[in-house]
Amino acid sequence: MVRYPAVSGRFYPSDGHSLTKEVKRYTKQGAGEKPSEKIRAIGIISPHAGLTYCGEVAGAVYSNIEIPDTIILIGPNHTGAGEQISIMSEGVWQMPQGNIEIDHELADAICQISVTAKKDNKAHQKEHSIETQLPFLQFYRDNFKIVPICMMRLELDKCAELSHAIVKAVEKTERSILIVASSDMTHYETHESASKKDKDAIDQILRLDAKGLFNTVHYKNISMCG
Repeated sequence: MVRYPAVSGRFYPSDGHSLTKEVKRYTKQGAGEKPSEKIRAIGIISPHAGLTYCGEVAGAVYSNIEIPDTIILIGPNHTGAGEQISIMSEGVWQMPQGNIEIDHELADAICQISVTAKKDNKAHQKEHSIETQLPFLQFYRDNFKIVPICMMRLELDKCAELSHAIVKAVEKTERSILIVASSDMTHYETHESASKKDKDAIDQILRLDAKGLFNTVHYKNISMCG
């Protein structure tokens, strides 16, 4: 199964050389002061708009972390297609910089353990939230595998159930992984309003308070997308 690019030529250049050149520019612009050694992160949050709009932010994140063997990418479902939690469990994702193989063993393990996650390709065909992360990952590492997970809006207990399944599956398969949560922050508000709402959400993230984040986003009507 080949998953073809959905937003190539719109969100990022369709030519591999041009794309690499543009990603390099954004990693330089957005990196800021680099640490002496790259961070071995467990998880990151990265935006999923077109490179013109969010390239510097994504570049600042990816330029500072190690890229391990397998990346679990979790993105929101903008199209409404597929399952509540859709995992593409086999095949490759075609990109201008080369194909990326799915870690089918880890994907299968997550689906076997999780009650809610299902093997599904439909949700991924036109979705951009995961695809837009791949140029940065490919810029820093040639060979890695992915587990693409596309999620609709869910209650907290189903999100927690998925996280439990991921932990158990990673332990079972003994993978070295990075989790990429693809998310934009507040949409279509003034800078003052967006900054305040984003800070409220980020404060909960820094506390590692999943319930606090869920409630903050819900009750303060924060339009973060991921």
